Amino acid sequence: MKRLLLALRTTGWVRTVAIRRLVAAALLALAAFLAFRPHHTSEAPMLVAAHDLAAGLTLSTSDLRLVRAPPGLVPRAALTDLSAAAGQVLAAGASAGEPITSARLLGPENTRLTAGSDDVAAVPIRLADEGVAELLVPGVRVDIVAPDQSVLASSATVLTVRSTGGSREQGRLVVVALPSHAAPRVAAAALTKEVTVTLR
Repeated sequence: MKRLLLALRTTGWVRTVAIRRLVAAALLALAAFLAFRPHHTSEAPMLVAAHDLAAGLTLSTSDLRLVRAPPGLVPRAALTDLSAAAGQVLAAGASAGEPITSARLLGPENTRLTAGSDDVAAVPIRLADEGVAELLVPGVRVDIVAPDQSVLASSATVLTVRSTGGSREQGRLVVVALPSHAAPRVAAAALTKEVTVTLR
């Protein structure tokens, strides 16, 4: 180092070589720093809840935030596209900062996982008694009962409970998972009449 400093005080070719060596050493140190520092590119993007979100909410871009995290902390099915997630229905509530995955949204994956079966379909039903909806959470098993007390379906799985408005739609809309063979019958009945459920 002392010899390098002496060379820098000289003139001519010796000083030029000393400067080149100094620049090369600086570049080598910079390369080592960049090689061993944490890489931003090694982090993976994912969407998280921007604030506490209620079950049954139709997501908007203001409900979500894109963050980056080490790949080992990002769930396999984490969502990364803000525009694609907007307009989707959140099946269960989420706390602020919680990752949003495809399994948390109302759809085939959520239906399969919540019901624990592949041979199921999601069916919306409107409850005659809105108060009953307050007792329902995703995963609860219910029997669906028609106004004439006949059982339309047994052991349906609640996927989500939604709030609805309108002059005649004052009740709550509940989405349930049913075996594929029973889903059309219940869906047709729910179009013409409100039903109720009994909890299992």
